[in-house]
Amino acid sequence: MTRLFVGNLPVSATNSSINALFATHGKVESVEVIIEKETGRPRGFGFVEMAEMDADRAIQHLNGLEFEGRALKVNAAEERPAQGGGRRGNLRRR
Repeated sequence: MTRLFVGNLPVSATNSSINALFATHGKVESVEVIIEKETGRPRGFGFVEMAEMDADRAIQHLNGLEFEGRALKVNAAEERPAQGGGRRGNLRRR
């Protein structure tokens, strides 16, 4: 599976509207439009998972495509480095 970043989404974009758009280029495994926790409004980007060949085709055809008045930015998502948790460096022994 390839995870795609989809940016510059209009506020009206939903998981199902993004799914329908990407399904024209192959089988969509999952769609996630990112929602801001405090307001419940979309943040303007999301992620789509597809098979590698389908994802390549989707990038070629959908990157820059106007969707509901916005030019989409579609590319392979970059993996985020794991966030270090806790306060390990700040602990003191007594």
